[in-house]
Amino acid sequence: MKHLLKLADLSTEEIYGILNLADQLKYERKNNIPHPHLQGKKLGMIFSKSSTRTRVSFEVGMYELGGYALFLSDRDLQIGRGEPIKDTIRVLSRYLDGIMIRTFAQQDVEDLAKYGSIPIINGLTDYCHPCQVLADLMTIREYKGSLKGLKLCFVGDGNNMANSLIVGGIKVGMEVAIACPDNYRPDEQIVRWAKENGTLTVTSDLKGAAANADVLYTDVWASMGQESEKAVREKAFARYCIDAELMKVAKPDAMVLHCLPAHRGEEITEEVLEAHAEEIFDEAENRLHAQKAVLVKLLK
Repeated sequence: MKHLLKLADLSTEEIYGILNLADQLKYERKNNIPHPHLQGKKLGMIFSKSSTRTRVSFEVGMYELGGYALFLSDRDLQIGRGEPIKDTIRVLSRYLDGIMIRTFAQQDVEDLAKYGSIPIINGLTDYCHPCQVLADLMTIREYKGSLKGLKLCFVGDGNNMANSLIVGGIKVGMEVAIACPDNYRPDEQIVRWAKENGTLTVTSDLKGAAANADVLYTDVWASMGQESEKAVREKAFARYCIDAELMKVAKPDAMVLHCLPAHRGEEITEEVLEAHAEEIFDEAENRLHAQKAVLVKLLK
């Protein structure tokens, strides 16, 4: 494991290695046991998209690991004024021990890894969100005890979250169902891979997808950069909501997850979110622990 560009690059063993280390680091943090594994290490954090959870969790994580996180807005870098990525990363590789980037194009992340000489972590692209799904898998395992054999149903846009949940879920032996409108399906290459390597259903049948699910998951209807599509998306996704009726077709002990921020009354009702708030905010906290594990694996 040299980088975290997308979950497809990781083996099942590498995913479980990250989850196991994340559990250990979480235990140590809860019990005030220091773990300065990255003493003196420096992480550059490049943000083309704003964030609450990504920025704070990586910055706090590096601090708790004994290192230093440097916030780098694309407005503050020459990359925002047209400097090629391959030039920027060849310079940053001489200053830093690793880069986390949150941006639009997956190719930007791949190019950083191609031209740089330090580990690259994908903090989110329009294609995938591997850090979030590692935290999701960590949370599901905490509540359910294991991952293999569980059914995960994602409701909504076949976006970066759906893409990464499919890959992560299949790699750990889960059955995955995606409930989405026909015009908003996940990446077709990922769908083909998943069907060849596990059990995946992609359907517009919301209740059929959620039937007997152990985990229901959703995300906002319009992500950053899609604001101009808001009205069209609201119409397309109007019935793709996790509400009390949908919960009835899932298993009685089904958990609910949301990568946040949530738009109550759209993709999830206030009632369901608050009933499952402990799970959802444990999931948010686990971004910290899962990412700390990734940082240790890559930078130590």
